[in-house]
Amino acid sequence: MDEPLVRPRSLTREAAALRAGEPGLPEYVDRLCGAVERVDPLIHAFVSEPGRHDRLMARARELAARYPEPAGRPPLYGVAVGVKDIVHVDGLPTHGGSALPPGVLAGPQAAVVDRLLAAGALVAGKTVTAEFAATAPGPTRNPHHPGHTPGGSSSGSAAAVAAGLVPLAVGTQTVGSVIRPAAYCGVVGFRPTYGRIPFDGVLPNAPSFDTLGLFTADLAGVALAAPLLCDDWRPVPEGPGPVLGVPEGTYLERAEPAALRAFEERLDRLARAGLTVRRVELFPDFAEVRRQLQVINRFELARSHADWFARFGGLYRPETAASIRVGRGIAPEDRAAALLFRERLRERVARAGAAAGVDLWLAPPATGGAPEGLHSTGDAVMSLPWSFLGRPALSLPAGRTPEGLPLGLQVVGAEGGDELLLAQAALLERVLTEH
Repeated sequence: MDEPLVRPRSLTREAAALRAGEPGLPEYVDRLCGAVERVDPLIHAFVSEPGRHDRLMARARELAARYPEPAGRPPLYGVAVGVKDIVHVDGLPTHGGSALPPGVLAGPQAAVVDRLLAAGALVAGKTVTAEFAATAPGPTRNPHHPGHTPGGSSSGSAAAVAAGLVPLAVGTQTVGSVIRPAAYCGVVGFRPTYGRIPFDGVLPNAPSFDTLGLFTADLAGVALAAPLLCDDWRPVPEGPGPVLGVPEGTYLERAEPAALRAFEERLDRLARAGLTVRRVELFPDFAEVRRQLQVINRFELARSHADWFARFGGLYRPETAASIRVGRGIAPEDRAAALLFRERLRERVARAGAAAGVDLWLAPPATGGAPEGLHSTGDAVMSLPWSFLGRPALSLPAGRTPEGLPLGLQVVGAEGGDELLLAQAALLERVLTEH
């Protein structure tokens, strides 16, 4: 293999260089398309696109003509961004990782894409998704170990950033589809507070949970992109070291022993750096939390796909079809009860955090390293309660398994506290990367 598959690029450095004209946009597009041609056949992060080079070169010329002076260039001037293939982009068909006719799935361009383009970005292309952002995996491989899954459903977005094809990619998370693939691929994943980035123009999975998120090589990249994409962003200072909460009990025990050992090592390192770590029994009824989330998820998946499935059910993958059929059997009053359960859980978790003085919750972002094989995207269970609550979360790279697979640290903030989460997580990232 002539070219390494793992070479993530700093969004902040790349954006600054492009604004300064180094390189110029035509050269940048040539490099980008050349890298996609060489590397993507090995990892399958991008949806195939005839004419990609011509499309990007035309957009690059438009940008260069519009912003001739470096001082007037927008923050993501010329930056190549991967966009998950459930997000509508004008001029690019939306397949949703499915065999359905693209015209059936068409819709107006997503607001998140409008915001990327307004910031000067180039849409490098659509990134591979599990079918309809559910569980039936696409062809994407993990750049660290191509025989292992990259996670999902935002598989292509995570892999594209890990492989250095783009410095920024957009994904979505219903349960674990940003945090888990970020951990598996050794990059930073950010899932904002539910609703913080408008979801219009995106194929729905379960609208009570569906959230747009980001992948970058490091936290500085998220800090650059998030204010451009999230509503009403108000930067806050990093401030004193946060109090870190560990949700003890049956939830944490879902992680594999090796992942828990690595997690405890990270906690010890943070404690030795002077941060306070407090252990709190948080989800004693975790099995019920999981059940109630699945009630909402399956019901809403079935409702989202009612028309498409009625017309094209035979084209759906077996995993997706099975989930839809389960959802069709769930009564509306059961979903309503599950939504009420969620509100009570939100209140309970908020009280527990306040009582313990917790600023950030920490947990493994996945049950372990990326599983071998491409038949599954892995288990989303470690993201499940936080997605259920709609809280913002990060996955920070944090070591490796003995086999060399990336591990991460999941950092969860308060609902609506995205700015503080990013600011406080910067200290954690420094401690984790000092070693």
